[in-house]
Amino acid sequence: MAARILELDFGMGNIRSLQKALEHLGAFVSVIQHAEEATSADAIVLPGDGAFGTAMDELERRGFIHFLRDQFEKGTPILGVCIGFQLLFQESTEFGEKKGIGFVPGKIDRFSVTPGMTIPHMGWTQTRIVADDPLWSGIDDASWFYYVHSYRFAGIHPYAIGSALYGQEFTSALRYKNLAAVQFHPEKSHRTGLRLLGNFLNTL
Repeated sequence: MAARILELDFGMGNIRSLQKALEHLGAFVSVIQHAEEATSADAIVLPGDGAFGTAMDELERRGFIHFLRDQFEKGTPILGVCIGFQLLFQESTEFGEKKGIGFVPGKIDRFSVTPGMTIPHMGWTQTRIVADDPLWSGIDDASWFYYVHSYRFAGIHPYAIGSALYGQEFTSALRYKNLAAVQFHPEKSHRTGLRLLGNFLNTL
């Protein structure tokens, strides 16, 4: 039976491309814009581009924060992508101190600019595997993924399973209980990104 995925649309972009990638892999994806639209599902995907504070405001307005916390406590698998990765943390410094959902301890900060760097970090970057995880099944260490972001978790988080280097090392993928999250865009990362999404579906 095809995996049933709830993808949360809170007005922050990259919704359709991720939906199409998951459907290409055989999943049945329901895109919902408010928590009251939720149906039973095997997993929840939290995607998005854009500013941290705006994203949190929209999640709150649409009832998604309470919904996500309830689903996390129930053990429902949750996949965060790009801003969906960052929102899982306790806070961000983007446009001032902003509180996140708080599943993962730590703070999201802007890249520290060094000579030759441009912000945002945009493009293909090798991603290092720092811990074994089902997400990496069939994916080589130092594979290339596509990134677009100006903020990151600096260094290697205790829950990190992947990292990348842009001026300094940052956490690019993590796993904590029923959470998995990636800073990069798997739906824009060609075969390797599809493999990672397929690995996520295979764990359901």
